[in-house]
Amino acid sequence: MRVIDFLDESGVKYEVSEHAEAFTAQQVAAAEHEPGRYVAKPVIVKADDEYAMCVLPAPCKIDLGALKKQLGAKSVELAGENEIGGIFDDCELGAEPPFGNLYDLTTIIDKALKDDDHITFQAGTHKKAVRMSMADYSRLVQPKVLEFGCHVTS
Repeated sequence: MRVIDFLDESGVKYEVSEHAEAFTAQQVAAAEHEPGRYVAKPVIVKADDEYAMCVLPAPCKIDLGALKKQLGAKSVELAGENEIGGIFDDCELGAEPPFGNLYDLTTIIDKALKDDDHITFQAGTHKKAVRMSMADYSRLVQPKVLEFGCHVTS
């Protein structure tokens, strides 16, 4: 996996864990016994024909209107599965790590994640998760910070 190689080359501390297959960020949170607010959910959007990775907490969804306004874009829409599969050729579909920079994508994180002490995310597979400090993540990715997440209630 590209992300593990990148973390190794960067010399940061991180932990990899294996769990039962999990297909959503909330399932990863449950499998990892981690509050959902610490589990990153990457979502790929197309803003004015440019792809970008939006990273938000597991229990949230993207407010596309708020994102569009903050980006100053004419249009923002979710990328399709075929588009995502073409970008993340080393990952299982839906298990992309929140490192847009490794895939030539701008990475935007929701303000809700910015001040957390750590972040947990899928490592390119539905059975592995990585946990690392938010400070190291921010230093390696240098994401743009915007406010675009809406907490989902059941």
